Amino acid sequence: MIVSFAPVAKTVDGALVVTAFEGGVLSPFAASLDKGSRGAIKKAIAAGGFTGAKGQMLEFLGLAGTKASRVIVAGLGAEKNVDGLTLEAAAGNAVARLLTSGEKQVTFVAEAGKNFANAAEAACRMALGAKLRAYRFDQYRTKMKKEDKPSLAKAVVMSADAAGAKKAWKAHEALADGVYFTRDLVSEPPNILNPAEFARRCEAMKDLGLEVEVLGEKEMKKLGMGALLGVGQGAEAESKLVVMRWNGDGKSDPIAFVGKGVCFDSGGISLKPGDGMWDMKWDMAGAGAVAGLMRTLAARKAKVNAVGVIGLVENMPDGKAQRPGDIVTSMSGQTIEVWNTDAEGRLVLADALWYTQDRFKPKFMVDLATLTGAVMIALGKEFAAIFANDDELAGQLGAAGKAEGEALWRLPMVDAYDRMIDSACADMKNITGTRDAGSAIGAVFLQRFVNKVKWAHLDIAGVAWSAKAKATVPEGATAYGVRLLNNFVAANYEAKE
Repeated sequence: MIVSFAPVAKTVDGALVVTAFEGGVLSPFAASLDKGSRGAIKKAIAAGGFTGAKGQMLEFLGLAGTKASRVIVAGLGAEKNVDGLTLEAAAGNAVARLLTSGEKQVTFVAEAGKNFANAAEAACRMALGAKLRAYRFDQYRTKMKKEDKPSLAKAVVMSADAAGAKKAWKAHEALADGVYFTRDLVSEPPNILNPAEFARRCEAMKDLGLEVEVLGEKEMKKLGMGALLGVGQGAEAESKLVVMRWNGDGKSDPIAFVGKGVCFDSGGISLKPGDGMWDMKWDMAGAGAVAGLMRTLAARKAKVNAVGVIGLVENMPDGKAQRPGDIVTSMSGQTIEVWNTDAEGRLVLADALWYTQDRFKPKFMVDLATLTGAVMIALGKEFAAIFANDDELAGQLGAAGKAEGEALWRLPMVDAYDRMIDSACADMKNITGTRDAGSAIGAVFLQRFVNKVKWAHLDIAGVAWSAKAKATVPEGATAYGVRLLNNFVAANYEAKE
């Protein structure tokens, strides 16, 4: 979708979206439309059903007094509570309604109320919501009916500060592109997105100024990455480790993000049930989020030094595959007894985390992983879990998640959990053999590989993929983490002008 900004004008092409507040209070532009239509909007509101509540929409076709093909009045809720997420949702819901309607263009009037004083930011947030909801992954569909194909190709946002919105949009557009990039990666089928193809797409980001290195199995073996390599040894596809670097601030130590990239997870010898295994194409969503974040930072020229490291493997059953009972030696020198080959993500991250802290000496590390099914039992699909060894880091991430609508809930790590992974014949085992505290067990396992670095682990298994569409997230890959981490970096770690 092409996004542009324009001064407020009365004449528009295509569909028009205006706003209203709780109690049926119309925004100024909506009120002028109502006057031009001889009170048609207020009459419809009085008839009942539409109150201006957040998420409500009232639609008119051929409304008198305007050349717009249709008019949608989007409810924003209480005027005092309108924020950026409210505006995004209103625009996203409107786009969802119009995307396959036959309309080619939609115009939004960005009027957020007295408590949202920044007109340019209001316009950008509506544009962002529209852009994010317009995402589709249709490239493998060859027999779509015309009425199922998106018709909406352009969004115009009218603003009292159109020039300011156009300037501010560059950073928002970089974020939208990063989200799109991650959604594409997570949506791809596993026969297309194997570790080599994933690495190739990361290398293509060199055009944005990223430094990208790709380590193959030979290089990782030399480094002693027996944990990561053990996961991929039953696959035909070669495992990879991709290192992405953005050097936007020459003065500071880097910050680091690490992602689990299991491009397909069969469970290995500890084979998963066949029902639902097709979903395991998105077991690389953590790595996808890290790649999308690095793309965003580079595209908006963030004033920060950041490192993104992703471990890319396939976990397949084969005569060469890792077995339950095997003992592997990680890059850290610690040995791991593999009780279950389907607890493979923590093995990949063990070496990726150790490599990152050892090579880059970062201020902190944040890892993202679809690590455990247990997190969905604990938190459902509304929250990702956060585990952290530093309260300030956990607080910063939590605040960023709240600001971006990507919620986190902190769960505990205690010594009692850590003792549960002690092994009788190695330094540790990768599961406990019980269902107790499953997500926390994964976290304390990873903590053994962060050394003394500040670190947070985000278990995103419940939020990486959505079975139903939301206001700014279509059904499918969510790109959870890209927005959260971009906000986290911008709010806390970028060099100031």
